[in-house]
Amino acid sequence: MSRLLRYIALILAAGAGSRMGESDVPKQYRPLGNRTMLEHSIAAMLADGRIDAVYVVVAPSDTRWTEFSLNDDRIEFLPVGGASRAESVRNGLIAIAARTNDDDRVLVHDAARPCLTEEQLGRLIDEVGADGSGGLLAIPLADTLKRGEDGRVGVTLDRASMWCAQTPQLFRVGSLRAALSGPLDAVTDESSAMERAGHAPRLVMGSASNLKVTTPEDLVLARAILGEQGRL
Repeated sequence: MSRLLRYIALILAAGAGSRMGESDVPKQYRPLGNRTMLEHSIAAMLADGRIDAVYVVVAPSDTRWTEFSLNDDRIEFLPVGGASRAESVRNGLIAIAARTNDDDRVLVHDAARPCLTEEQLGRLIDEVGADGSGGLLAIPLADTLKRGEDGRVGVTLDRASMWCAQTPQLFRVGSLRAALSGPLDAVTDESSAMERAGHAPRLVMGSASNLKVTTPEDLVLARAILGEQGRL
């Protein structure tokens, strides 16, 4: 009988959110109802009972998380955030190396995607869990895609095969750690690291509601979505 796969989550919360305006509060700590954005993202990852542990990567100087009262021993904060997303993921995987096996599955999620639903998370695990190349939530590009040149349209690109990557992104722990062992300059997400290592991650249908909060306007949308989901 094959061993049941173990799933862990790695939430990235080390950024400063510079596009959110002049507030000195990092965006992951902005309130969305009675919870911060980060707390919503943690709760979203714990919604699926298959998630064994949630590790949250924060900046070494960050102490705001110590004010949380989460009361769940599956959650652990890792003050090992790096200068880039890829560095934060690599540092997080190194920090938990003694508590994970290469064949465990890690779901890397943005703290800035608080509207992830249990259904979306479950679909990703169901479709990708046993896939050695892993996969990610994504949505087909809906808008016409232009390439700009000096402030003008240079060319209209074919959007037929274009997808917008989301998170979580799910991969075998050993494979992702190896994929991040080299230079990180061109690594924009975990999938790009795996692609560089020769893998072809599976695209799993996500949802526009799983938005990444980047601007103040996105905060308004996130509150509306969470309210519609009954999570505020």
